Amino acid sequence: MCKENKDPKRIVVKVGTTTLIYPNGNINLGSIDELAFVLSDLKNRGKEIILVSSGAIGVGLNQLQLNQRPVSIPKQQAVAAVGQAELMDIYNQRFQVYSQQIAQVLLTRDIVEYPESRNNVINTLEELLSMGIIPIINENDTVAVDELDHLTRFGDNDRLSTIVSELTHAELLIMLSDIDGFYSDNPLKNTQAKLHRRVTKIDDNLMKQAGASNNQFGTGGMVSKLKAAKRVLDVEGSMVLANGKRPKVIFDILNGADIGTLFKGESS
Repeated sequence: MCKENKDPKRIVVKVGTTTLIYPNGNINLGSIDELAFVLSDLKNRGKEIILVSSGAIGVGLNQLQLNQRPVSIPKQQAVAAVGQAELMDIYNQRFQVYSQQIAQVLLTRDIVEYPESRNNVINTLEELLSMGIIPIINENDTVAVDELDHLTRFGDNDRLSTIVSELTHAELLIMLSDIDGFYSDNPLKNTQAKLHRRVTKIDDNLMKQAGASNNQFGTGGMVSKLKAAKRVLDVEGSMVLANGKRPKVIFDILNGADIGTLFKGESS
């Protein structure tokens, strides 16, 4: 699938909550460990890796033994604060096994929209990469308000991952989700749904094929992923959407296997 990407050196990997949390709400330690192994190995090969990770609220719900995501914004932010600390602790433990240093970077939309703070973000990420460190980026859910059009919020980590890709001029964005790629319809409800192997342009017809997410632990659905892919295509970038159930799929993608959906313009 990615044989056209000419062996990308700088790669952004985005993992959704479903890759990190089991459907029963427990933390998927096996998946996190495999992800740490894959990204550390890619770093050892000379790649520059940035991880955009969801999961703070999902991990927080698990830590606080809550079955449902709170309705109120302050409670969601409190859960996110607990979850972010635990999530980074788990990441740190697993990456240390592979002798890989990581760093936490929390962002809000207003930071990347002001020129001076935007440059600070870029400089920080560039310095971390030059030091051989893998930045792990998440939205700062403890201060970003979950209200429509609020200026501090990205909306979801699908969009955040595309912004990070732009800021760092990454050659490839790999987005791992709970689905094998972008289908013509919801494959869980329609067995005749067809997987789009390559998308070169996103129009209204494709947007209509995207359905809403039913996952209580995360925020991004297929519409969100298509919007993210459109942003990637608008800057002539490349993005692969694939199933993150097995993080080693990243190796297959970079080896050119026909996996997931490749979003890449015809001339790029």
